[in-house]
Amino acid sequence: MTQRLATFLFTAAVVLMPVSVFAQATDEDKPTVPLRQSSEAQLAKGEINFDDLKFDIEKDAAFKDSMWTDRLKRLNKKDVKLRGYILPQSVFQQEGIKQFVLVRDNRECCFGPGAALYDCVWVKMTEGQSADFSTRPVTVEGKFYLDDESFKYPGGKGPPNAPNATHMAVFRIEGVKVK
Repeated sequence: MTQRLATFLFTAAVVLMPVSVFAQATDEDKPTVPLRQSSEAQLAKGEINFDDLKFDIEKDAAFKDSMWTDRLKRLNKKDVKLRGYILPQSVFQQEGIKQFVLVRDNRECCFGPGAALYDCVWVKMTEGQSADFSTRPVTVEGKFYLDDESFKYPGGKGPPNAPNATHMAVFRIEGVKVK
């Protein structure tokens, strides 16, 4: 089949599809993706991923320290390597960045009201260290902390579209290297 014919057939199929095919997906419609947590060997080397940070919390709910999992408690105050994306809205320069938000992915942004609280980590570089902005994934190395004090919303209440939320972030890394 030629490229032109394939394009025509695809376009025709889309035009003829019932409107219901394009209906907005609900949370029940979304497929669940299995967790891909780090292995014990990876954890021993400090190699973690965002699935290791997941805990049970409802969308826009108040955070309570009872939500920390045993896995998270094991990571607290450990040297880690975490791969993710520098959130562009968290930096105002291209080079010499001292602090930023590291997020799970750069597509349909996972940060902000309505996002999962465990999909972002506040990174503050240690004295003498900095990062350069990149649109590509980066690996942050440093000490990981459970921090339910530093990133609370002012007054303990989230923005109008997430009034029950209490925190902007609950994880932090004191970064020593970003590559």
